Amino acid sequence: MDKVLAINSGSSSFKYKIFSLDDEQVLASGLGDRIGIDGSTFSIKLANGEKHEAEVDLPNQEAAVQTLLKWLKEYGVIEDVKEIVGVGHRIVSGGDLFPDSAIIDKDNLHKVFDLADYAPLHNPAEGRGIQAFMELLPNVPQVGVFDTSFHQSMDAVHYLYSLPYEYYEKYKVRKYGAHGTSVRFVSQRAAELMGKDLKDLKLIVCHLGSGASVTAVKDGKCYDTSMGFSPLAGVTMGTRSGDVDPSALQHIMHKEGMTDFDEMIDILNHKSGLLGISGISSDKRDIRNSDSPRAQLASDIFDDRVVRYIGSYIAEMNGADAIIFTAGIGEHDDPMRKDVLSKFTYMGVEVDDAANESNEEGFITTKDSKLKALVIPTDEELMIERDVVRLAKLK
Repeated sequence: MDKVLAINSGSSSFKYKIFSLDDEQVLASGLGDRIGIDGSTFSIKLANGEKHEAEVDLPNQEAAVQTLLKWLKEYGVIEDVKEIVGVGHRIVSGGDLFPDSAIIDKDNLHKVFDLADYAPLHNPAEGRGIQAFMELLPNVPQVGVFDTSFHQSMDAVHYLYSLPYEYYEKYKVRKYGAHGTSVRFVSQRAAELMGKDLKDLKLIVCHLGSGASVTAVKDGKCYDTSMGFSPLAGVTMGTRSGDVDPSALQHIMHKEGMTDFDEMIDILNHKSGLLGISGISSDKRDIRNSDSPRAQLASDIFDDRVVRYIGSYIAEMNGADAIIFTAGIGEHDDPMRKDVLSKFTYMGVEVDDAANESNEEGFITTKDSKLKALVIPTDEELMIERDVVRLAKLK
């Protein structure tokens, strides 16, 4: 049986799913965690629900790939690596070089590494993961699925910053967005659940996890999105600040005696957001369960920034048909969803409390609600698998 792998490599993690080519069934999934860090682990979940996890030495992405292929054989998912006929890789940034997913050859692999300035936490790790697969499975097509590709449909009004135009011309400084693979899947699924053609809908997709973004989808395409030149901009996130006045950063640097802006960027990426405000955790669950006033403030700010972007996109698109919540926080934080939706009663939103509290896929507003809201679990790996099949012409 032919199989397709979908890979999501992070700076220190390696998520995977392996699909049957014939029917898109997930045969196994799992995670290599703490890659390059002491105490690394590898896990696998089989189609029958059986789970295995162990401490495994994972000094780099190649070791994670080798462990994956070994475990797939060991647990009977494959008998021979020749059964793997394609591998797809989630890549955060394709800049404006990749308006669609693409076969990754040596030339395109160099481009992935060259685009590291746009996603310094992600592209290098993703590139190393692809490199490892190219070496271990040299005759198997590798496909890059770029989070930024979906957002290439934005027009200049939405993707340009109000900076001297020469910076765009010389350095391609513009909004690129992220989470496009997730938004693409979720918006298509929303159209199915609503029984309408995606091209006839105005949707607002809230991909809310440790990384978070809000995207306006109009006519089946990205109209605008909250993340910017990098995944740092937009709403408040787990450890990322979201939008902030650059002059405030200059002021802090002067007061703190900082001379290296890279140090400030590190603070914005790793020490800000929910963690920075609460002083407790970057995890919304920890913050929700805390009695600390700062934790409550962090939660309120997170919700407020989501509301801010939803409201602006309703205005930009001259209305909306549905608001969609996805990803870890979006799918599981029902108090957050209720709080956000309560700000849109003026648009005719009527929350169905029982549906919202169930945290299951489907509508969380009443049948009479003029503006619908849905929870839709994202499935980036399935979108990756489908792009591998399409571009490698496996069917």
